[in-house]
Amino acid sequence: MTAGYPSQAHGNYVHRVPHLSAQKLGLALTWLTLATSSAVFAEPAPYDALMIGLMALLPLLGLTAFSTRVFLFFIAWLVIGATGLIATAQSSNLDISAKHTAVTIYLSISAVLIAAFVRNNPERHTRIIVSGLLFASLVAVLAGCVGYFDMMPGANELFTLYGRMRGTFKDPNVFGPFMVPALLYCLHSMATARAGRTIMMSLLAGLFCFALLVSFSRGAGLNAGIALLVYAFMVFIVARSNLFRLKLLVLVFFAACGAVLVTAAAMEIDSIGELLRERASFTLSYDTGPEGRFGGQLRALDIITRHPMGIGAQEFGRALIGQDVHNVYLSMFLNAGWIGGFLYFAIVVTTLIAGFCHALRTIPTQGIFIVMLASFAGLAAEGWIVDTDHWRHFYVIMGLIWGLMLANGPARHPGPRQHFS
Repeated sequence: MTAGYPSQAHGNYVHRVPHLSAQKLGLALTWLTLATSSAVFAEPAPYDALMIGLMALLPLLGLTAFSTRVFLFFIAWLVIGATGLIATAQSSNLDISAKHTAVTIYLSISAVLIAAFVRNNPERHTRIIVSGLLFASLVAVLAGCVGYFDMMPGANELFTLYGRMRGTFKDPNVFGPFMVPALLYCLHSMATARAGRTIMMSLLAGLFCFALLVSFSRGAGLNAGIALLVYAFMVFIVARSNLFRLKLLVLVFFAACGAVLVTAAAMEIDSIGELLRERASFTLSYDTGPEGRFGGQLRALDIITRHPMGIGAQEFGRALIGQDVHNVYLSMFLNAGWIGGFLYFAIVVTTLIAGFCHALRTIPTQGIFIVMLASFAGLAAEGWIVDTDHWRHFYVIMGLIWGLMLANGPARHPGPRQHFS
């Protein structure tokens, strides 16, 4: 080999460096996208611009791994989008319905992208997504605290709404549920991590729990309750030792005691206590009666039976009854007809059933998979009382679940458990 001339191997290395650097940039942008997912003062949000960029960038950089099953997941969402566009033709305002359906299509594609991204490198890419979501939750909570305690001029008006913490969201009823995956992740870390990390995570868990409380969101409370029960049940099943099960029970007991103490202390503050007592009811004035939330859902059922092709997105709330359905499953039947509605419900149910089977597998990502599955179960349950079809973190968590399931093949009976002490 002549001195001064690089070898072929060296030449390959030189060509590889820009590619690796571009991939690192792609991973950094992915983390940034998830880290901005809580900044939703207006739409489109910064997250949307970044996510649309990732849709082109990640496949180009080789950071996605598509498969037949990923494409089937994609096709299912395309059918929902297509039936939504068909239903739009029934709407009295094509512009509003078309825009709503277009956002649904975009968010569903983002779920497919997340699934392919996670499937490409399950452990590393899952850490990036979870880290970004945790950072976004922390930013939202800190902003919410600044506003709730009026630490800066104008912060109260910006980060609260009607005395409820909303952080960097438009609505406290979206802010509250966004805290649930972060809270669950902190509790999971407290159960499985070393002492030093446990202390830090317990402080974060307390912060997220407080934010959940002062969002005064009944849906978020239901969401968190279901998610915590599912997480505790799944971890109890997969634990390989009774000692860890005992540790989990003790942790749940102290977490429950802590939540009760925080709530009791908060009730002593007049502004919090009064709003808590008001929001604690299962039925408020706008829930009942023929013009209330539940009366509206009965009217939605009647419309669904008479319009198999749907009536168009937001037509029910805008033109017919004056408020949204407050039930994502009924909304999807109205927005996308019987085919789209049944298919949406089938995707949610399939995600839960396949996820429960996959959670029994002993794999390196088992713990975080259970956290995300439990979080998704909470979101699926909340969908019965809230329209969640445009919640960004719903699609991120769903995509992450499918990416992990498809990366490790079909579920099977677990071998010796190694990832829960």
